[in-house]
This record gives sequence, C-alpha cells and structure tokens, in this order.
Amino acid sequence: MQLIINGQRQSYDGPMNVQQLVEKLSLQNKRFAIERNGEIIPRSRFPELLLNEGDQLEIIVAVGGG
Repeated sequence: MQLIINGQRQSYDGPMNVQQLVEKLSLQNKRFAIERNGEIIPRSRFPELLLNEGDQLEIIVAVGGG
C-alpha cells in the first residue's frame, strides 16, 4: 500500500487502519494530530478507519519546550 505522509511516499504491506499506522510510526505516547485527505481524524476513529491506497496524510507532532 502506498501512502503519502507529510509529502513523502511511503510503502506498507497490506491494508491497515490508522491505529496500526500510529503504532508503526511509534507515535503511541506522543501528542499529535493526523489529517487524511484534508480532514482531521478524531482519535476515537483511529481503530475503525481503514487507510486507502494513495491517501495523503499530514501528521503534526506537538513539541514542548520553553
């Protein structure tokens, strides 16, 4: 499966949902937001929302500091 993540084409084996992608990217314990094809995805939908070939994702990770 080909996905475009933050402007870069990425390849993954087989279908997966958003939660599985979060785990593959090691984002579980971080503060972040995911937008798919121009729409923000609520965290409550991560387990049920299947990604499709060619989906464009923007992942924003919050960085703290002072």
